[in-house]
Amino acid sequence: MALLAEAKERWTGSINVVTIGAGPSEGGTRTSVVRVGGESSLPFIRFEGETPLRPVVAMEVWDTAPTEWPAVLAEALGEVVKSPADWARKAAEEWGADLICLKLMGTHPDLGDASPAAAAKVVESVLKATGLPLIIWGSDHDAKDNEVLPRCSQAAAGEKCLLGAAKVENYKTLVASCMADGHSLIGFSPIDINIAKQLNILISEMGFPFDRVVMYQTTGALGYGLEYTYSIQERGRLAALSGDKMMAMPVICMVGQEAWRAKEAKATAAEQPDWGDETTRGIYWEYATAVSLLQAGSDILVMRHPLAASALKKSIDKLMS
Repeated sequence: MALLAEAKERWTGSINVVTIGAGPSEGGTRTSVVRVGGESSLPFIRFEGETPLRPVVAMEVWDTAPTEWPAVLAEALGEVVKSPADWARKAAEEWGADLICLKLMGTHPDLGDASPAAAAKVVESVLKATGLPLIIWGSDHDAKDNEVLPRCSQAAAGEKCLLGAAKVENYKTLVASCMADGHSLIGFSPIDINIAKQLNILISEMGFPFDRVVMYQTTGALGYGLEYTYSIQERGRLAALSGDKMMAMPVICMVGQEAWRAKEAKATAAEQPDWGDETTRGIYWEYATAVSLLQAGSDILVMRHPLAASALKKSIDKLMS
């Protein structure tokens, strides 16, 4: 026992707690609220510190029906992809989502170029469809996001949503919107600790509170940069636990987005007859990516396939028990 006590790391820092969602008592309409972060040790190593809040699973919902998703994924989701509100409602009521991640891909100039007003109406419809907390994510087209996200921020004012993604090149507009409307913010950086830290410093210099920032350092899928993503997330968590307040933010990962880009996940049996059952291969690819990043210190995991999300929630249950 003495040897075990000597082997323990003694951490001086911890991860900030970020709250997403506001109920009626706080001026919002959400029926549930999500809190993430708070860890004072490496993931699930309880003899060195605490993991007080369980990681959460978000389901990805688009404002427009995806046209290039693999057939296996499209069939699992069904007709609800034609309506963001129906999609979000099913994710909440049947697929066990803890929160909804609404991606405004239809606003991208090359994918429909929907107006800020149209995007705001989609946000309002999703908020009415479900009481879950909401992540509002732009199309990752900087110029268009600077037009769309402020309008969506206003449409969801008071709901304490999580908005993203702010980058070094265009963070000021989104930070100002989140400050005005009471939302939290996703800081987007490539898989690079120095850039992530620089962005957090820039955000903080605008007076934005640390307990309303979540980091997105880009996600790599199994076979496509997962090891690099894992090591960067782990280094970031070690820095935070060692007292670096500029790295003490919870982490979000776009698991489904990256996993279903992999050819191993989306290839059909006709294309790759030796790769196994195409109806389950992509699900396993998404799940394996998610549980790996869970161990790296991810707090919010955004999933696409309902079965992969369900399997991930069971793994979280076991790790938290």
